[in-house]
Amino acid sequence: MEGYEPVMSFDAANAEVYDDLAQRGDEAATVAFLAELAAGGPALELAIGTGRIALPLAATGVRVDGIDFSAPMVAKLRAKPGGGAIDVTMGDFADVAVDGTYALIYIVFNSFFNLLSQDDQIRCFENVASHLGDGGSFVMEGGCTLAFIDRMRGGQYVEAEGIAIDTVRFDLLRLDPSTQMLYENHVHVARDGVTFNPVVQRYAWPSELDLMAKLAGLRLQERWGGWNRQAFTANSDNVVSVYRRC
Repeated sequence: MEGYEPVMSFDAANAEVYDDLAQRGDEAATVAFLAELAAGGPALELAIGTGRIALPLAATGVRVDGIDFSAPMVAKLRAKPGGGAIDVTMGDFADVAVDGTYALIYIVFNSFFNLLSQDDQIRCFENVASHLGDGGSFVMEGGCTLAFIDRMRGGQYVEAEGIAIDTVRFDLLRLDPSTQMLYENHVHVARDGVTFNPVVQRYAWPSELDLMAKLAGLRLQERWGGWNRQAFTANSDNVVSVYRRC
């Protein structure tokens, strides 16, 4: 996507509507899953954003730190109750530029794939591994699945996300399998104009994620088809992977 910069997906306009669009109904299950793995120890969220998961996780008593590169998204986090108590490092989450170790490091909502090269994705795994305490877990939500591919026709789709009398929102997506790149734009059309939320990601199959983990000295411990620990199958529409040290 010519002229694209990752920060475009998380600018002030998109931060303003993110919380309304990102609610999926599995937030409570996500928090319960992560709190169990943290087991009272500190947690670090990569791409913490507006705190959709971090804030309710912190409310369970887990100390949550975060990393993000979008000032508008973090400003939304800060404006929420409890947001000021979360320590957020501004920067590239692949660097994991924090001190100390964590019982849990996690990344949700396919955000890992905002790293647009395999080298950066491997670097993220390696840096995560260096910040995991003994017995610590790295939890990642995301990964390409057959269920996702089956939604495509010729490697692309158009999907209505919202339809009202005076506004519509639709999602346009195209894959390039030769480069494992995903090009997407959420388009909102209303009486007062049109807005765009472009997204570019480098997607990966779960098997590639497992190899990246192995290169970083981690190994797959659990894999689920969602936060309620439903079985992961070829037809799962979500992937939740738990990695620990080899």
